[in-house]
Amino acid sequence: MGKLEMITNTSPRKGVNNVHPTPPPLPAKAPEYGRKGIFMSKRSAVTRYSSASSTARDLWDSLFDGGYRADVTIKTDDGGIIYAHANVLGMASPVLRGMLKRAKGFGKKRSISIHGVHQDAVRVFIRFLYSSRYKYEEMKEFVVPLLVLSHAYAVSSLKRVCEQQLEHGLLNLENVVDIFQLSLLCNAPRLTLISHRMILSNFKAVSATEGWKSMRNSHPGLEKELLESVIEEENNQKEKIRKSKERKIYLELFEAMEALVHICRDGCRTIGPHDKDFNQNQTPCKYRACKGLELLVRHFAGCKLRVPGGCIHCKRMWQLLELHSRLCADSTSCRVPLCSNFKEKVKKQSKKDEIKWKILVKKILRTKRIGGSVSFIASSTSMSS
Repeated sequence: MGKLEMITNTSPRKGVNNVHPTPPPLPAKAPEYGRKGIFMSKRSAVTRYSSASSTARDLWDSLFDGGYRADVTIKTDDGGIIYAHANVLGMASPVLRGMLKRAKGFGKKRSISIHGVHQDAVRVFIRFLYSSRYKYEEMKEFVVPLLVLSHAYAVSSLKRVCEQQLEHGLLNLENVVDIFQLSLLCNAPRLTLISHRMILSNFKAVSATEGWKSMRNSHPGLEKELLESVIEEENNQKEKIRKSKERKIYLELFEAMEALVHICRDGCRTIGPHDKDFNQNQTPCKYRACKGLELLVRHFAGCKLRVPGGCIHCKRMWQLLELHSRLCADSTSCRVPLCSNFKEKVKKQSKKDEIKWKILVKKILRTKRIGGSVSFIASSTSMSS
């Protein structure tokens, strides 16, 4: 067979013991690094997806830790040195690839520098380029420099991880101003939005942090924009509350109109039209305004100062009756008292009063339509028929 021969159990060669070699020991358990595409929550990992097997990742970690045949030295602050492989760096980052092309060295070894961040943060960054892994404790400590490095060296996968980790717990009141500024520089729009919202909702606490004071000195223009957005947000909240209260009033008026028609047409509990027989075992009324309106009707019927302006309660009743007449579609068959009388009165009102009533009716109907119900005009026609 020439120089290469197969050694098997079935056909042993003369002079060779038929003994199997001792298998190598199992590799030690790899440290628990976070993986690309997973969320870490209080040191517990919830896997979303894994693009490589655990064994392959362990091998990449071992290659980085051992520095086997490393051909690149990375110089960091404080004279630190990290050994790496040019092929891995070049494939993971186009920026590092360009740096390696321009790098000088002895023989096949080259040297590059990464300054401005802590040496340990650079080590976490380079490890991620190998196996897409990180420790949660390291991410918690170095999430800001890692975000900067991922953007500066165009490592989009690490940038996504940093943004996700900040969104899901690492963003806080102490670092939110720094993260907001970085998100603008690093082109991270979602992170910008999240940090901006946190600043607006916690402005008093955020404005007392060191990050805010530092921004005030270094970027006064940005501070001015944030203050303007805070004022705008406060005004928007006030306007939202005002509209909510206004809408509530219009809905209550509409419900009062429905309850008034219900009382005058069907009767409710112990009050209603004269030809209505009341039963003690009536089903509960579905109109919330009925109880208050019943008390108002009883007062109106027995009050001796019933003229408009003579009694505040009677004045309210007159206004409700007039509002009903403006909403009622058919006053000829309507059973609400004075409905047709108010229809005639409308013709003699001043233009100013007429405009006020029309605006009120329009807002009530619009509010009810937004709520998803039919307008009072349509329902009043069916009630009166």
